[in-house]
Amino acid sequence: MKTGEIWAGLGSSLASIMFLYTIFQQYLPYNLRNFLEKYIHKVTNYFNPYIEITVCEFTGERLKSNEAYTVIQAYLSTNSSKRAKRLKADIDKNTDCLALSMDDREEVTDDYKGAMLWWKSTKSTAKTQQFSFYPTSDEKRSYKLSFHKRYRQLVIDSYLNHVLKEGRAIGVSKRQRKLFMNNPSRNEDYRRIMWSHAVFDHPSSFQTLAMDPQKKKEIMDDLETFSKSKDYYAKIGKAWKRGYLLHGPPGTGKSTMIAAMANHLNYDVYDLELTSVKNNTELRKLLIETSNKAIIVIEDIDCSLDLTSQRTKKNEKEEEKNVVKKAKEEINSNENKVTLSGLLNFIDGLWSSCGGERLIVFTTNYVEKLDPALIRRGRMDKHIEMSYCGFEGFKVLAKNYLDIDFHILFETIEHLLLKTQITPADIAENLMPKTSNRDAETSLKNLIQALEIAK
Repeated sequence: MKTGEIWAGLGSSLASIMFLYTIFQQYLPYNLRNFLEKYIHKVTNYFNPYIEITVCEFTGERLKSNEAYTVIQAYLSTNSSKRAKRLKADIDKNTDCLALSMDDREEVTDDYKGAMLWWKSTKSTAKTQQFSFYPTSDEKRSYKLSFHKRYRQLVIDSYLNHVLKEGRAIGVSKRQRKLFMNNPSRNEDYRRIMWSHAVFDHPSSFQTLAMDPQKKKEIMDDLETFSKSKDYYAKIGKAWKRGYLLHGPPGTGKSTMIAAMANHLNYDVYDLELTSVKNNTELRKLLIETSNKAIIVIEDIDCSLDLTSQRTKKNEKEEEKNVVKKAKEEINSNENKVTLSGLLNFIDGLWSSCGGERLIVFTTNYVEKLDPALIRRGRMDKHIEMSYCGFEGFKVLAKNYLDIDFHILFETIEHLLLKTQITPADIAENLMPKTSNRDAETSLKNLIQALEIAK
């Protein structure tokens, strides 16, 4: 038989199968079709010797990212560049080179103790229409592991643990810190991405932070103790989280402190803008979507919403009369509203235990305005005052900006700092060289002049 006749016969057979399948889908009653599909599936499984394990990107109806998916993605990145035919490329900020990963709907093989295994990246998109200015996503990604049933015990007892161990090690070595921001709420964006991110590449560190060395060491020790205390928190029955309140005048380095904390612990940063959060329910969803090893930041908490201590100064009887009225208004209102109770539940309520190894950081210029319930110990565990610059902080800035440890003008500056309130930001601006020759003495004289004016 000629090759052309073989292909013609094969094409005719495929066309017949497709025709019968169409008739099967369109004209058979649903109950009968469902019954036949069930038994056809059983028959094919009986003859199919392969087992599949699926790992989805999200768990619990997209409430939370699946850590197993991220670990497998890191594990497969080592094999994909060698074996996959279709790859995705991105810039690796650590090495400034292209990092390759397996593309969607691509398959790679893995050989483990003589067993051949197949990993496939899958992606499905729901056929829905969504019109929105903000980015949305209804895509479902997953990895499928296929292997012969004779290797079932090997895979369950050994291989999966091997993948988790190797994937976590690769993830730590290649991890890029990220800076996340919450996307604004819109009524039609019910499938929107909760957080957008960029690579976090802030250079701040505790070594460059203008602060008293003893105070810096105390904060660093506290952070390191927290990061190593998973078992201890479980023992005492507390969620593995810790709250920090950074307070002080503008320009004293509160944002710089957050960056130094993230770099010291190698944590991601989630910059939470409360004014763009619709209600308490959405606030909980945002918390669930955050990863472990993260710092959740709410800057200028006193300006974000009506969460200040003014509520405690209201007449209690008047509040009691309006309780029912306010409750009804909140139920019937469509306005964006995050309440103090919602924020407190976000910090240390039941939902705060969904995840671990998180720092929650509030910053404020006016700590006296905040409600005591918001900043009590147990919620904001450590209060850090970011005060005006002292002589020790100045020496750090002089080393950073002028690369000097001592100068004859240091004594004059020390005396002036004892009598003057000036922020590290103002000192840094005066120390910043204004010409290319970077003359340290000129910069120090500029600072002395600024201190004299401030005094």
